Amino acid sequence: MPTLPALDPVEVLGITRAALPRHIAIIMDGNGRWARQRDLPRIEGHRRGSAAVREIVRQCARLGIECLTLYSFSAENWRRPKEEVDALMTLCAQYLIGERQEIMDNDVRLRQIGRRDGLPESVLRELEETERISQDNRGLTLCLALNYGSRIEIIHAIRTLAERVQVGQLQPDAIDEEVFSAALDTAGLPDPDLVIRTADERRLSNFLLWQISYAELYVTPVLWPDFGVNELHEALVSYARRERRYGAVEPPQSPLRPPPAPG
Repeated sequence: MPTLPALDPVEVLGITRAALPRHIAIIMDGNGRWARQRDLPRIEGHRRGSAAVREIVRQCARLGIECLTLYSFSAENWRRPKEEVDALMTLCAQYLIGERQEIMDNDVRLRQIGRRDGLPESVLRELEETERISQDNRGLTLCLALNYGSRIEIIHAIRTLAERVQVGQLQPDAIDEEVFSAALDTAGLPDPDLVIRTADERRLSNFLLWQISYAELYVTPVLWPDFGVNELHEALVSYARRERRYGAVEPPQSPLRPPPAPG
């Protein structure tokens, strides 16, 4: 399958490319409710949610988004019934296999954040293979938050820095935000500019707590399996209309459609 053509955000969204977020993070909620509303097993909602992932990844790649992080499976999700967890892990492995060619065709680089210990061998095998073959791709970075919890990530970063201090590799007064960020799972990635949460949920759910300090939040009542290109576009336009001041007074230049050239 050939790479899909790039999209001009001015033509598609009425906003400039500079107005797009570099990094979008999505908390994908509502798979279970979607299935329940249709008297289907919960796993059917997760399968439909997986199809929504493909559509959103593809559109972000076409729009030139630099990074997309998807909250795929949290560290707390292990508390779900074993049958559902096993089905989710099987679905994850199937996704990594089934989307491999799409990832390569669209120049997407796959990356995982979260703990790898505890993940089934089948998932680790497919994850490592997809990461390996896509590591030189230069388009969208697709970051799967898999077995991820922000508090665990932060504690791990603290321990890593403490060990470096203990052996004399790092002075305590040299630890600043940049050094700490480099010890997180997301090292090398820009912080999210936009966090989208579906299904009208309004919690952060232990997701990228350090990284989203200045992110814009967008909540939609749409359940994740029904979240498509139109819903993504609505979120991007909403983001572009906001004034991101980072504590300053002066608003930035308008990110909306540029004025026509004189003459």
